[in-house]
Amino acid sequence: MSEHQKDYEYFVDARAYRSESSTMTGAQIKASAMVTANYQLFLEEEGDHPDKAISDAEVVELRGRIKHFFAIPPATFGKQ
Repeated sequence: MSEHQKDYEYFVDARAYRSESSTMTGAQIKASAMVTANYQLFLEEEGDHPDKAISDAEVVELRGRIKHFFAIPPATFGKQ
């Protein structure tokens, strides 16, 4: 890695990961953390702001504050 490159740290389910890219898609973040593809990824927001759902195609900027994500399994509403 050259001295001009930087690693960007982020967390998925409280586990630290690093990327050489300053942006990643939701799908790339899930794949890097070995999250099951059909799980929903959320970005933890600060303060009273609601957490944000991140789609597989959405691009997330990793620069700035360290991002914390969590993944949850698909909803099972209505199943008996």
